[in-house]
Amino acid sequence: MSLDRLIKNCINKDAEAQSQLYKQYASKLFSLCLKYSKNYAEAEDNLHDAFITVFSKIDQYNNKGSFEGWLKRIAINTSLQRYRDNVGVYDIVNEGNIEDVSVDINDEDLSIDFLLKIIQELPDRYRLVFNLYVLDGYSHVEISELINISTGTSKSNLARARLILKEKIEDYKANLNSQSL
Repeated sequence: MSLDRLIKNCINKDAEAQSQLYKQYASKLFSLCLKYSKNYAEAEDNLHDAFITVFSKIDQYNNKGSFEGWLKRIAINTSLQRYRDNVGVYDIVNEGNIEDVSVDINDEDLSIDFLLKIIQELPDRYRLVFNLYVLDGYSHVEISELINISTGTSKSNLARARLILKEKIEDYKANLNSQSL
């Protein structure tokens, strides 16, 4: 079934079309939700909530831009809404400006699994800003609007995330070197 037909059938509340749409996009959207969630269970909840939004608002998709992009935006916004709703739980603070740090991830010793693991281990506020800025290309102004922080705090959180990642990568490399001796 073509994407246009699938969308039209979903607009008409066709359960089979909704199931097909879910199967087609769930894994991509889940990995996106996982980037912006504290853990696997929260990512599953965010994915579920995102699809509820998709099916309730699919008639608002107007064929401007890619459909997958529209779905991704809903998944990110759903995950960020949970974050904003729990901002006290996540403990966002304005940390002032710190010097930006670069992280070298172009190293054959660093597996993608290791990189994803250390990114997921970042404190929530740092992980969200890092993912939005580095992985999804949002500006600090956009991030500040999405998660209700100042642009300075966004920049500071990114710098702290990079610092933590740099330290973890250096520790990992030091352990590799000591094992090879």
